[in-house]
Amino acid sequence: MKKIITTLAIALSFAATANAQYETFIKVGQQAPELAYPNPKGEKLKLSEINKGTYVLLDFWASWCGPCRMSNPGLVRLYKTYSAKKFKNAKKGFTVVSFSLDMRKENWVAAIAKDNLTWPYHMSDLNPRQWGSEVTQIYGIQSIPQAMLIGPDGKIIGLYQRAEEAESEIKKYEL
Repeated sequence: MKKIITTLAIALSFAATANAQYETFIKVGQQAPELAYPNPKGEKLKLSEINKGTYVLLDFWASWCGPCRMSNPGLVRLYKTYSAKKFKNAKKGFTVVSFSLDMRKENWVAAIAKDNLTWPYHMSDLNPRQWGSEVTQIYGIQSIPQAMLIGPDGKIIGLYQRAEEAESEIKKYEL
């Protein structure tokens, strides 16, 4: 009986820890934390500046991630379909911001070109720790691909495993 109670207490402790950690992850309705990282040319981009007056689909990916690369054609289609359209409460419409978990710049840049990721907003910290980087901790990224739709007010509207899952939400704001 003592073993059962001890085992149960340990299991509940792990569950509480997991729930406490989950509480730190991004939630719909909260302000998107700032991202300010270099693009492939070394110029620092800021999510908050890109997001002003714009719906942003923030996509987390990497060149080495097979599922990411397989979902990139859907992301490209979304960008081509919606980037020139008008949206409610968004003077600048819609765009995509890609954050890469790559460690090597040459792999990241090659994948952008090969997958035709033509939008201007690509950033990465090129952190060798990948999953231990500040960005993955702040945004709670535990797997990729992962995406979120951010409204022109900077608040998270939706969370998605793959970027193309955001399309029905994007359509709601289209004029």
